[in-house]
Amino acid sequence: MPRPQTPSLTVDAIIELSELPGRPIVLIERKYPPLGWAIPGGFVDIGETVEDATVREAMEEVTLQISLKALLGCYSQPSRDPRGHTVSLVYVAEASGKPVAADDARNVQVFSIENLPEQLAFDHKAILNDYLSYRSCGQIPSLRNQ
Repeated sequence: MPRPQTPSLTVDAIIELSELPGRPIVLIERKYPPLGWAIPGGFVDIGETVEDATVREAMEEVTLQISLKALLGCYSQPSRDPRGHTVSLVYVAEASGKPVAADDARNVQVFSIENLPEQLAFDHKAILNDYLSYRSCGQIPSLRNQ
Protein backbone atom coordinates (compact mmCIF):
# COMPACT_ATOMS: atom_id res chain seq x y z
CA MET A 1 0.00 0.00 0.00
CA PRO A 2 1.49 3.40 -0.96
CA ARG A 3 2.29 5.82 1.82
CA PRO A 4 -0.37 8.58 2.03
CA GLN A 5 0.53 12.14 1.09
CA THR A 6 0.17 14.37 4.13
CA PRO A 7 0.75 18.03 5.04
CA SER A 8 4.18 19.11 6.26
CA LEU A 9 4.57 19.35 10.03
CA THR A 10 5.84 22.61 11.49
CA VAL A 11 6.26 24.20 14.92
CA ASP A 12 6.26 27.78 16.20
CA ALA A 13 7.24 29.29 19.56
CA ILE A 14 5.72 32.46 20.95
CA ILE A 15 8.73 33.41 23.06
CA GLU A 16 8.09 35.60 26.10
CA LEU A 17 11.14 37.39 27.47
CA SER A 18 10.39 36.74 31.11
CA GLU A 19 13.00 39.09 32.62
CA LEU A 20 11.61 42.19 30.85
CA PRO A 21 8.64 44.21 32.14
CA GLY A 22 5.38 43.15 30.51
CA ARG A 23 6.89 39.92 29.14
CA PRO A 24 7.28 41.12 25.53
CA ILE A 25 7.51 38.57 22.74
CA VAL A 26 10.10 37.87 20.04
CA LEU A 27 9.17 38.00 16.35
CA ILE A 28 11.35 37.58 13.28
CA GLU A 29 11.22 39.43 10.00
CA ARG A 30 11.36 36.69 7.37
CA LYS A 31 14.25 36.67 4.92
CA TYR A 32 12.40 34.55 2.34
CA PRO A 33 8.83 34.61 0.98
CA PRO A 34 6.30 34.82 2.35
CA LEU A 35 7.69 38.05 3.78
CA GLY A 36 6.53 39.78 6.92
CA TRP A 37 6.91 39.39 10.65
CA ALA A 38 6.48 35.89 12.02
CA ILE A 39 6.57 33.76 15.12
CA PRO A 40 9.91 31.89 15.15
CA GLY A 41 9.53 28.33 13.93
CA GLY A 42 10.03 25.87 11.14
CA PHE A 43 9.77 22.31 9.90
CA VAL A 44 10.05 19.23 12.10
CA ASP A 45 12.86 16.90 11.02
CA ILE A 46 12.34 13.14 10.61
CA GLY A 47 13.12 11.42 13.92
CA GLU A 48 12.62 14.60 15.96
CA THR A 49 9.88 15.30 18.49
CA VAL A 50 7.83 18.46 18.00
CA GLU A 51 9.11 19.76 21.34
CA ASP A 52 12.74 19.26 20.32
CA ALA A 53 12.04 20.88 16.94
CA THR A 54 10.54 23.93 18.66
CA VAL A 55 13.59 24.36 20.88
CA ARG A 56 15.95 23.82 17.91
CA GLU A 57 14.13 26.30 15.66
CA ALA A 58 14.19 28.99 18.37
CA MET A 59 17.95 28.54 18.74
CA GLU A 60 18.51 28.56 14.96
CA GLU A 61 16.36 31.64 14.25
CA VAL A 62 16.80 33.87 17.32
CA THR A 63 19.70 32.25 19.25
CA LEU A 64 17.65 31.82 22.43
CA GLN A 65 17.43 28.76 24.65
CA ILE A 66 13.72 28.44 25.39
CA SER A 67 11.60 26.60 27.93
CA LEU A 68 8.22 25.42 26.68
CA LYS A 69 5.31 26.48 28.91
CA ALA A 70 2.16 25.40 27.06
CA LEU A 71 0.83 24.08 23.79
CA LEU A 72 -1.32 26.95 22.51
CA GLY A 73 -2.87 25.00 19.66
CA CYS A 74 -2.68 23.17 16.38
CA TYR A 75 -3.23 25.23 13.22
CA SER A 76 -4.06 23.29 10.08
CA GLN A 77 -6.04 25.48 7.68
CA PRO A 78 -4.83 24.21 4.26
CA SER A 79 -4.33 27.79 2.99
CA ARG A 80 -2.33 28.99 6.01
CA ASP A 81 0.99 28.77 4.13
CA PRO A 82 1.11 29.88 0.48
CA ARG A 83 3.98 27.43 -0.15
CA GLY A 84 1.78 24.42 0.57
CA HIS A 85 -0.33 22.72 3.22
CA THR A 86 1.36 22.78 6.62
CA VAL A 87 0.13 21.87 10.07
CA SER A 88 1.75 23.83 12.89
CA LEU A 89 1.87 23.10 16.60
CA VAL A 90 2.29 26.42 18.38
CA TYR A 91 3.88 26.59 21.81
CA VAL A 92 4.14 29.37 24.36
CA ALA A 93 7.71 29.52 25.62
CA GLU A 94 9.92 31.71 27.75
CA ALA A 95 13.53 32.76 27.54
CA SER A 96 15.93 35.34 28.83
CA GLY A 97 18.69 37.13 27.00
CA LYS A 98 18.96 39.15 23.84
CA PRO A 99 17.63 37.57 20.64
CA VAL A 100 19.85 37.71 17.55
CA ALA A 101 18.57 37.16 14.00
CA ALA A 102 20.01 34.03 12.38
CA ASP A 103 19.12 31.37 9.79
CA ASP A 104 15.88 32.40 7.98
CA ALA A 105 15.48 35.63 9.96
CA ARG A 106 16.39 38.91 8.27
CA ASN A 107 15.74 40.75 11.51
CA VAL A 108 14.50 40.05 15.03
CA GLN A 109 12.63 42.42 17.27
CA VAL A 110 11.02 42.37 20.69
CA PHE A 111 7.40 43.56 20.73
CA SER A 112 5.05 44.42 23.56
CA ILE A 113 1.75 42.62 23.19
CA GLU A 114 0.03 45.99 22.85
CA ASN A 115 2.18 46.99 19.86
CA LEU A 116 2.43 44.04 17.46
CA PRO A 117 3.36 44.68 13.80
CA GLU A 118 0.65 44.89 11.15
CA GLN A 119 2.37 42.86 8.43
CA LEU A 120 2.36 39.30 9.77
CA ALA A 121 3.15 36.24 7.66
CA PHE A 122 1.02 33.10 7.35
CA ASP A 123 -1.90 32.96 9.81
CA HIS A 124 0.17 34.46 12.60
CA LYS A 125 -2.31 37.28 13.25
CA ALA A 126 -4.96 34.69 14.22
CA ILE A 127 -2.42 32.74 16.28
CA LEU A 128 -1.31 35.87 18.13
CA ASN A 129 -4.96 36.75 18.79
CA ASP A 130 -5.36 33.30 20.38
CA TYR A 131 -2.19 33.95 22.38
CA LEU A 132 -3.52 37.32 23.61
CA SER A 133 -6.68 35.54 24.77
CA TYR A 134 -4.59 32.86 26.50
CA ARG A 135 -2.42 35.48 28.14
CA SER A 136 -5.38 37.49 29.43
CA CYS A 137 -7.26 34.57 30.99
CA GLY A 138 -4.68 31.78 31.31
CA GLN A 139 -6.77 29.29 29.36
CA ILE A 140 -6.02 27.63 26.04
CA PRO A 141 -8.36 29.04 23.35
CA SER A 142 -11.35 27.02 22.18
CA LEU A 143 -10.91 24.85 19.12
CA ARG A 144 -11.47 26.60 15.83
CA ASN A 145 -14.17 25.22 13.60
CA GLN A 146 -12.78 26.09 10.16
